[in-house]
Amino acid sequence: MSEPPLLVHWTETAARDLEDLIAFIAADSPGNARRVLTRLQERAAALEVHPARGRIVPELASFGLSAWRELVVKPYRLIYRAEAKRVYVLAVVDGRRDLEDLLLKRLVRP
Repeated sequence: MSEPPLLVHWTETAARDLEDLIAFIAADSPGNARRVLTRLQERAAALEVHPARGRIVPELASFGLSAWRELVVKPYRLIYRAEAKRVYVLAVVDGRRDLEDLLLKRLVRP
């Protein structure tokens, strides 16, 4: 008997990340923005069935945060955490940026 699919929930922060990213790309290429949006949404939706498919976020593993995983959708990183009945998409970041620096800025942002 297979497990029921999990619900994928985008946090406000992740939804804002996605909106900002797509708006930035669309300013230059609306078609490319649609393709990136579709690809990121499809990869996130696939977590309903296979939430453990992503790797543990390397920058966070050293802090004991092994529940945080990521899917690399080049050049972006979709960061999420799976729980009993839900997968929470926590952030969408550009893989070319320093993740530790980005997270630190978010922690101290008013």
